[in-house]
Amino acid sequence: METAAIDDLIDRARKGSGGALVLRGEAGAGKTALLDQAASRGGPMRVLRTTGVEAEADLAFAALHQLLLPVTGLLDALPEPQAEAVRGALGLAPAGSGDRFLLAAGVLSLLAEAAAPDGLICVVDDFQWVDRPSADALLFAARRLGTEPIAMPLAVRGDVPVKGLPPLEISGLAEPAAAELLDAGFTLAAPVRRDLVTLTGGNPLALRETARLLTPAQRAGREPLPDPLPGGNRLFGDRVAALSEEARLTALLAAVESDLDLVLRAAERPAAGEAALPELESAGLASVSGTHVRFRHPLIRSAVYEAASPAARREAHAALAEVSGGDRRAWHLAGAALGQDESVAAALARTAERARDRGGYGAAATALTRAAELTPEPLVRARRLKDAAVAAWLGGRPGQAESLLAEAREQAAADPALTMEIAQLRGRFELNSGDAAEAVRILASGDTLDMLADASEAASYVGDTAAIIEIGRRAAAFPEGFLRDVVTGIGATLADGSGHDLLRRALGRTGELREASEFLWATAAASYLGEGDLSAELSERAGRVARVSGMTGQLPVVLEFVATAERLAGRLAESRAVSEEGLELAREAGYANTVAAHLANLAAVAALRGEEEPCARYAGEALAIAVPHRVGLRVGVAAYALAMLDLCLGRFAAAHDRFTAIVSAGPGAGHPTVVWRTTPDRIEAAVGGGDQDAARKALEAYERWSAHAGTAESRALLARCRGLVLPDDQAVEALLEASRLHANPFEAARTGLLLGERLRRTHRPGEARAHLRAAFETFQRAGAAPWARRAYGELRAAGESVRVGNDIGKDVGKDIGKGAEKDTAPVPEAIPHVRGTALDALTPQELRIATLVAGGATSKEIAARLFLSPRTVEYHLYKIYPKLGITSRTELARLVVLQKAQ
Repeated sequence: METAAIDDLIDRARKGSGGALVLRGEAGAGKTALLDQAASRGGPMRVLRTTGVEAEADLAFAALHQLLLPVTGLLDALPEPQAEAVRGALGLAPAGSGDRFLLAAGVLSLLAEAAAPDGLICVVDDFQWVDRPSADALLFAARRLGTEPIAMPLAVRGDVPVKGLPPLEISGLAEPAAAELLDAGFTLAAPVRRDLVTLTGGNPLALRETARLLTPAQRAGREPLPDPLPGGNRLFGDRVAALSEEARLTALLAAVESDLDLVLRAAERPAAGEAALPELESAGLASVSGTHVRFRHPLIRSAVYEAASPAARREAHAALAEVSGGDRRAWHLAGAALGQDESVAAALARTAERARDRGGYGAAATALTRAAELTPEPLVRARRLKDAAVAAWLGGRPGQAESLLAEAREQAAADPALTMEIAQLRGRFELNSGDAAEAVRILASGDTLDMLADASEAASYVGDTAAIIEIGRRAAAFPEGFLRDVVTGIGATLADGSGHDLLRRALGRTGELREASEFLWATAAASYLGEGDLSAELSERAGRVARVSGMTGQLPVVLEFVATAERLAGRLAESRAVSEEGLELAREAGYANTVAAHLANLAAVAALRGEEEPCARYAGEALAIAVPHRVGLRVGVAAYALAMLDLCLGRFAAAHDRFTAIVSAGPGAGHPTVVWRTTPDRIEAAVGGGDQDAARKALEAYERWSAHAGTAESRALLARCRGLVLPDDQAVEALLEASRLHANPFEAARTGLLLGERLRRTHRPGEARAHLRAAFETFQRAGAAPWARRAYGELRAAGESVRVGNDIGKDVGKDIGKGAEKDTAPVPEAIPHVRGTALDALTPQELRIATLVAGGATSKEIAARLFLSPRTVEYHLYKIYPKLGITSRTELARLVVLQKAQ
């Protein structure tokens, strides 16, 4: 079975459908033998190989260096940011941006280049000991091999988690295979052989080594087998004990440092150390492989290490420190340290800094944690623990980050400034992955503008209006500036509506903004002015900045807002594509609350497309995170999605009930942003459900919120809301005004549908048809099936033969009179075909690529922005062209621009 699974993995990769497979089993189960088999079965496929070494588990990128060094000549084919990141990680150039996503994408791109022309088998053994930065990059690549001719079998011992990859459990040998293995080296009585298979679980290593340790009488079955069977240190302890003194010393040095040159130089007498190597090999304990000493099995290394006294281990590390340099020297000094030592701690801190600069945040966190243990001065220890927490956070390990920060807090009590800095980090960690309300409490205790701004952001996520107002009041005490104006202006707007001048002044500074986070604050300012269209535009600018600036932790968060902007613009396919990308990155980073945000947006997109099951599933998953984490904003968006699904499907009473709950009941109820953004839909649901009083009250609130909005789209939405509440004669004028003002094609189509319905209801079907036809076509292009179905029904009832894709609706002109008599046209269960745009034929990944092509980006630039390989980009373009009936980038760009303009 194991061989068949590996052959299938390699065969699929050879055909261009790559993937990874995790071989999981206990020590000695035969995982390495299976990897050797995999490496030999690819024919002309290139083979790259790396093995995790326990002694190198703390050395950033040690495994990646071993794996990729043979193919570094291909780095020039990568996008420059990716190539720079990989060179920096491998020590071939100065450190790059330190962006772990960029580095991981570079590893994927380099593997893709190495796979040309015949494919690649990338073998990783002892993954449990691969250093963290290498492991992160390899797993990122392994989860994205679907379009690459790459097979990546990884072997891991025990229950070490390897997320997102299919496992293959490697169990012991069946009795026939075990018998064959034993018979090749030993003469055993049949009952003894059966007992050995049972007692060892068929583990190949345990079978061989246990059989070797049995006496002749035990092998013949004349004496019982030992109970328990020898295992662990007992399997190899006798062989270690039998070594000469020089060989034991050489073995111990190799147990803490695998580099052959360093082992020999650290030996008391290098010549004797070199002479000891054949003794280790003849004893079956270790071998020399290239420039490294490799133990035949990890248990042998453990036996060697356990046989040495603590003093002998420290002496071995000290000897190796004398002949090592850089990061290795720092770690050996730490291994030799007896008690706290600031000089050693400082060396480890410098090691962490180098790892961090190369994107090795996991290794940086480990080095800083050990440095803190060795640090005698409490405040210095606290700072190192704090830095370790940040590195763990950026490395996608929020649990470890929180533990380190809690320890740092205990050490920092004597330094108020450091205590406040730690508190701000605690608040940010909570906001991204924990309890958002707890984040407000922590951050609001700060006395700096940055911390108050973080507190205001957290309060906005929660929906705590009182906290936003109070934080804004406190921020007003700081000197005038962009951030101060936004935070104070939002608070004043919610308090008494007086903050619009401050928000307008802040938006006047958008030309000075450079950071993605600044554009997100501008997005918030526009929202609180009631200018949703400007808010969406600023979100898109934040996304563009984040993509090109290599923002390690910020991109998944920024994409929340970009996805929302695309949805509000009616670009549903684009919104879904962005959220799927953001969801994947958020899960990689461990940002639970950002995961909830993207799930909620996917639910809203599914609602607009009339996809009931995905809408309910995404909303449920979002609520499962957002409710216990008290992220009211995301609770509100998920609840909005469910309400919008009812509205789209014409279930007005149910939609009205759900929208009412968003305002007044349930978790996340009353969130100001959600209430404002959903008001036009809430009014439509109330009118459809016959609750005119609720619709009028909602309109009054919306008029107050939009009082200072200045964009045409904001005025159009307000006019549409008025048109829904006014009597028919006045409603038509208001809806006509809204149609003239709209800049958002999707919202214009919704207004056109409402206007057409009113015109038909007032016996003006001829005037209604043009509005209904335009709405129907827009909904078709957007893939908004429920809206298209509704417009289709109204258009037929207005007496028009409807062309739907390649199908032509029947002429229902004879039914004009009957349709016009009804207040509401019958909504058909289905229409012949909802065409959508040509871009709807693309997968989310293909759509992202097509959109960037339309912006003029090259394949290398697209690869850098989407964390792909250039070959993957070209592969997707190869599939995009026939789907769209085009043959060039120029045609693709023209089509994308045309579709977005419609």
